[in-house]
Amino acid sequence: MRNDAIKLVASNKKAYHDFFIEETLEAGMALVGTEVKSLREGRANFKDSYAQVKAGEVFIIGCHIPPYSHGNIMNTDPERTRKLLLHKSEIKRLTGLLTQKGYTLVPLKIYFKGSHVKMELGVAKGKKFHDVRDTLKKKEAEREVNRALSDRQKS
Repeated sequence: MRNDAIKLVASNKKAYHDFFIEETLEAGMALVGTEVKSLREGRANFKDSYAQVKAGEVFIIGCHIPPYSHGNIMNTDPERTRKLLLHKSEIKRLTGLLTQKGYTLVPLKIYFKGSHVKMELGVAKGKKFHDVRDTLKKKEAEREVNRALSDRQKS
């Protein structure tokens, strides 16, 4: 496997359903002990998690990384707050974006890039109920068009 090979651990599909993703960026994760081994097993859940800027640093809150199955007393709290590794200029730009009303920082993916654990974050704005319905209608219309095209190609 090459050094820059990407192995997806978990993705947050619900984020694309509930939010308009304006911008994405990649951040490293500061992990301890057996958390990396647990992620290598493909175990992570960040359905209700979010990121927050505190004192010039970015933290992920509510991300559940279960204890390593072959771990011992060195396993950490699965729900602990973890630091995300970003450059100072990126954090300043994020702070400026997040001060606007309605914007939040949502985790989209956790993956391995080589041997490093990375998280893709999205600057997101929440969808209203009618926006969610519009998105579902567009997806359904797109599926029908694709079905019609595939039926036409078969015959």
